[in-house]
Amino acid sequence: MRRLLLALLFAPLAALAQPAISVDYERFRLDNGLDVILHRDASVPTVTVNTWYHVGSGREQPGRTGFAHLFEHLMFEGSGHVPEGAIDTWLEEAGGGANGSTTRDRTNYTTDAAANGLELALYLDADRMASLLDAMSPESVDGQRDVVKNERRQSYENRPYGMAFSVLGQTLYPPGHPYHWPTIGAMEDLTAASYQDVVDFFRTYYTPNNASLVVAGDIDLEQTRQWVEAWYGAIPRGPEPPLQPIATPTLERERRLVLEDAVQLPRLYLAWHSPARFAPADAAMEALAGVLAGGKNRRLYKRLVYDLEIAQDVSAFQSGDLHSGEFYVIATARPGVDLDEIEAVIAEEIARLQAEAPDGRELQRVVNGVEAGFLDALETIDGFAGKADQLNSYLFFTGTPDYFEEDLARFRALAPRDLSDAALTFLTDARVALSIVPEGAAALALDCSETAVPLF
Repeated sequence: MRRLLLALLFAPLAALAQPAISVDYERFRLDNGLDVILHRDASVPTVTVNTWYHVGSGREQPGRTGFAHLFEHLMFEGSGHVPEGAIDTWLEEAGGGANGSTTRDRTNYTTDAAANGLELALYLDADRMASLLDAMSPESVDGQRDVVKNERRQSYENRPYGMAFSVLGQTLYPPGHPYHWPTIGAMEDLTAASYQDVVDFFRTYYTPNNASLVVAGDIDLEQTRQWVEAWYGAIPRGPEPPLQPIATPTLERERRLVLEDAVQLPRLYLAWHSPARFAPADAAMEALAGVLAGGKNRRLYKRLVYDLEIAQDVSAFQSGDLHSGEFYVIATARPGVDLDEIEAVIAEEIARLQAEAPDGRELQRVVNGVEAGFLDALETIDGFAGKADQLNSYLFFTGTPDYFEEDLARFRALAPRDLSDAALTFLTDARVALSIVPEGAAALALDCSETAVPLF
């Protein structure tokens, strides 16, 4: 019996009879260009309104960074017909709430409510698209500018290891590339931005023809469509967002950098360019990260943390965006351990994977974990991982809202050799190796490291 259970556990998923994942939806486009998707899920009497504006920090210009994230805050400050603070109080009375997040590629806003609060949620979301500028003022921009600056201090300058990804981004991507700067922007750019700069950014990008709207949950499809047309239909179309030439990022050689910080333990960040999201080998790189460090019994974790006891922790992940991706391995040393020692073990394990494909069961464990997380996310409609946000994400990246089955199929189709091939292709010597060490302890960094100078 035990053999049978193990065989089932590690059998290729494609070989097991499984129904295809399909999420029903209706899609239509308003005359002003707003792309609308409706999805009915009556399992819980709640609704969510999920809007993606196709603008993130990657749409900003050098010297004018941080605008997309600033608007993530300004969007909750009230609009032409919604007083400041009313979004939260009105939604709380409707059993809901609102939130937003910003990446390099997009900004999303979620508004959740009990099912009978749907029209209120649509009204609040539509009013800020239509009339945010009627409520915005130099004073409100200055207020949120200060909030963002404080957030930057808390999350970057004054946070242990907080400048790591800013330094990595400025090194991986050349000046002028839209991924060169962090999403939160540069402090001096936030300070220098004029009120008119902020207004112009909104008029360029926060338009119905640069957005997509998903309404999901316990909804009446016909009634919802009527409300969407009523509240969003009169918003005028905006200018077409300017096309942006995006150069393919390259690194010619390894860059070794060291940054001293107010930290207790040295930490090593290894970063490579990797496939963009949904590009070929994106799934292989994600699975490769799982094989290396996706759990406490995976290769790097086992060797660095348990067997050799030279690291406190280790992680690896593939991060694909619209124009490019990055693959990271991050390890924190135990007290007194030199980062060169940790780097040598990481190099050995990567070389081993490049030379010999992982065991089939090793890959299957990773794919099983991906599928488990996938199915877990399908159980919710709201938040940043629920079906509404996922429908918008698939629409943005693939043009097909119901891309669930195809997304999962990428992982089910992987063969062990795909991971080795991906490692050979992308995990080359052209990488960034950043050591963050305690102040005054530069000797703990990788040998031959240059001093990093954060630009943002």
